[in-house]
Amino acid sequence: MSLFRQSPRDPEFVQNPYPAYQRMRDLGRAVFWEEYGFWCFPHFHEVHALLRDRRFGREVLHVAARKELGWTPEPEHLAPFSAFEAATMLEREPPVHTRLRGLVNRAFTARATDRVEPYVRALANRMIDEFTGDETDLLKTFCTPIPVYTIAHLLGMPAERTDDMLGWSHAMVAMYQFGRDRATEEAAVAATLEFSAFVEDYIATRRRNPGDDLLSHLIAAEEDGDRLSTQELVATCILLMNAGHEATVHAMGNAIKTLLETGVAAGDAFECAARAKRTVDELLRFDPPLHMFTRFALQDVRVGDVSLNKGDRVGLLLGAANRDPARYDAPDRFAIDREALTHTSFGGGIHFCVGAPLARLELAVALSALFERLPGLALSGTPRYADTYHFHGLEALQVRFNSGAC
Repeated sequence: MSLFRQSPRDPEFVQNPYPAYQRMRDLGRAVFWEEYGFWCFPHFHEVHALLRDRRFGREVLHVAARKELGWTPEPEHLAPFSAFEAATMLEREPPVHTRLRGLVNRAFTARATDRVEPYVRALANRMIDEFTGDETDLLKTFCTPIPVYTIAHLLGMPAERTDDMLGWSHAMVAMYQFGRDRATEEAAVAATLEFSAFVEDYIATRRRNPGDDLLSHLIAAEEDGDRLSTQELVATCILLMNAGHEATVHAMGNAIKTLLETGVAAGDAFECAARAKRTVDELLRFDPPLHMFTRFALQDVRVGDVSLNKGDRVGLLLGAANRDPARYDAPDRFAIDREALTHTSFGGGIHFCVGAPLARLELAVALSALFERLPGLALSGTPRYADTYHFHGLEALQVRFNSGAC
């Protein structure tokens, strides 16, 4: 067995996990990560393949009962959070996932994404206009509000409640961090109940007064006579709100840090739409906001030298796959002229991120505006990453700039 020991909470790992990923790859095609207690795959080939392998899924209880798998009963205090997850497409497999994803795709159209570009551009410029003095924490004043306001705008959610939605979202996604405790679980359950009640009430408002927004389209979405139930609508709306900003906030912060540390000329990085797209994808490859997706084996299966039983969990290490030297030349170098190659930052297969086009657009538009408006932008101190693995994002992003340039 290729046993790997590395606490995800070790300060050195939190600040720079990439050397540890190289040690993983050196051990073999798969490693048993002791702290997690399951097999993990750090190479691009396996991660890319297993994301698309239908022998693996986000859930397993649709093909086997807890007792059959030898799992202990779920704690009662987690029931509300589990019920929420069970109604989202993220944690479901076909045929339920197929139905939910199909309905959401009909509302989350390319047209809806494309037409938000002027909104994102205006929002980015408004955020820059509100900078005061000659220093700011971009994570707070730029990277967080842009994705939050954008997804709220797309969904048709009230902008004045974004602070509440942000707090609920943070509490809920903390369930996926390494080493969660009972307090984290209880906070997530409370946030789930409060967020759900708020969204259910707002759905009732939108049923009476529909608008030209995603929530109204989701309410009306219909395929072969099927509609989203109220529970599914609530869960889908919360999922899109949470997923629509949490990862993008981290991606934007990591991207700005990378651009400033490497000294890449923003004029070159965003000189045209095609170059901006390539730059954004290279930023996502180089330092992605999510470093691990997990899957369950849906049957007894063998992957390389690893034998898995139905119900076994595996870790697909996106952050490691994106730095695999077998896939990318000089993978630890950020290069905007890199040949466009597939990365794993948005997942893959049937669970490929539905909001990927929106995230790419937000990054391209917001970063272009930021560096155009503030050509002298520079880091103020060394940015530090937060202890939130498998999320990989900064605690803060303090920068200095010429206030006259604003």
